[in-house]
Amino acid sequence: MTQTPHVPSTEPELAGVRNFRDLGGLPAADGRRVRHGVLYRSGHLAHATEEDARFLGTLGLHTVFDFRNDADIALDGPDVELTGVRNVNLPLNDPAHGAEFWNMVRARNLAHLRSVLADGRAADRMAETYREVITGRTAELGHVLRSLAEDGVPALMHCAAGKDRAGLSVAVTLLALGVARDVIEADYLESNAPHRRYRMRRAPEATGPEDREIAELLSPMFEARATYLHAAFDEMDATWGSADRYLADGLGLGPAARRRLQDRLLAD
Repeated sequence: MTQTPHVPSTEPELAGVRNFRDLGGLPAADGRRVRHGVLYRSGHLAHATEEDARFLGTLGLHTVFDFRNDADIALDGPDVELTGVRNVNLPLNDPAHGAEFWNMVRARNLAHLRSVLADGRAADRMAETYREVITGRTAELGHVLRSLAEDGVPALMHCAAGKDRAGLSVAVTLLALGVARDVIEADYLESNAPHRRYRMRRAPEATGPEDREIAELLSPMFEARATYLHAAFDEMDATWGSADRYLADGLGLGPAARRRLQDRLLAD
């Protein structure tokens, strides 16, 4: 029987930032491990409290990668400013397709929502978006890896909830570090922990049967599912033949840059 990999959990619980954690300690290439204090992931920083911001300021961050799009930023607000930290906004595909999707949800047309999301279609939508990020956002993901390999660490990667766009960006980074797919998956699924999950906004009066059905229809979009991540890995393999070829040919991360990345982010 395969034993579930142990994923270290050393993060504090921040009041206004969901899903924060340090990737340090994960086993990687050649018996090494991801260094503590060089690579973090989280949800957005827009609602960080003063205490949260003080904590983030102690991490010595060089770069915050924000994968949200304009619709996300309009909804939640810009990240809190951290002194001396470079904020890089690289919008990646949104599983909800931004404002258009949420306008549909707010319209509360249940028949339309059922036609778009019911009977596994919400999960299919998520898996397709993961595949689209892998094939359609190679320039952005390649930029992230090259930045980390040069001078971009310590770095924090986030999107809105910190599970999909940030989750894929972290997964690609960990692949480049030689972390096994089952270990990457275990970290990815940590986003389902109750204290980390993105909170769906509801009006106080939204408690009726229709509201509950809408929440159920949307539920797959607020979950981290192994099948979503598998869709991304399968797309790499189908299109490029392997993760190594994806990194080299798709993202332009050559052997020298990959060694620099590993030297920066891994410890013996």
